[in-house]
Amino acid sequence: MGAVDFGAFVAELASQSGQAILPFFRAHHVTEDKSGGGVFDPVTEADRAGESVMRHLIKRHFPAHGVLGEEFGSENTEAEYVWVLDPIDGTRAFISGIPVWGTLIGLTRQGVPVYGMMHQPFSGERYSGDGRQARYEGPGGPRKLCTRSVPDIAAATLMTTSPGLFQGEEASAFARVESQVRLSRYGCDCYAYCMLAAGHVDLVIESGLKPYDIVALIPIIEGAGGVVTSWDGGSAAGGGRIVAAGSKALHQAALALLAG
Repeated sequence: MGAVDFGAFVAELASQSGQAILPFFRAHHVTEDKSGGGVFDPVTEADRAGESVMRHLIKRHFPAHGVLGEEFGSENTEAEYVWVLDPIDGTRAFISGIPVWGTLIGLTRQGVPVYGMMHQPFSGERYSGDGRQARYEGPGGPRKLCTRSVPDIAAATLMTTSPGLFQGEEASAFARVESQVRLSRYGCDCYAYCMLAAGHVDLVIESGLKPYDIVALIPIIEGAGGVVTSWDGGSAAGGGRIVAAGSKALHQAALALLAG
């Protein structure tokens, strides 16, 4: 990684992107639909401003690294280290004035997620992890993140962005899990995964994710003691259908229900 202080560099990425994004939050701004006529997929000036700042800093400090971002695509992704960026994960919440969006900053080495941060500049919170440990910084001071262990799935709290995003058999699979848990809550995008890492919820199940939606969150969840994979138990780094759980036992129970 060179002589650059890695922790200080990631903190600078978070700070600079936050400064670029925050003036647009709860302000009048232009929202575009990049779905091409499909399900509404908003993008704002804030998304582009945040990613531009991060790309500039990465290129200046780590010119040999690759970058994969939601707004400006991929560059040099064959490199050993690749940054995976989502300037505003939860743009629908952002344009609605709801502070459950976040900036996702992920780093992979040879395709494996090795570091991640979720920064919420409005609340001043940062969740970070390297797969071995995870930390929170924000109001109330820093602390270690740790998932909680529930006795069985009947005691679990489940989250997803929206059950309406599941179609066909996916909807049936999600419903099987939801029918077994104590409580289910919708919304929150990346915030749901951080609440899992912090021990407030137990399961997050989603579908249709892109790598930039999940790569940064994997080292946070794993560093806090959780498990995150695809629905078939494989790597979550490529996105797609994702299940995250606070414990191995709960993860296995969720996989079994998803498989029917």
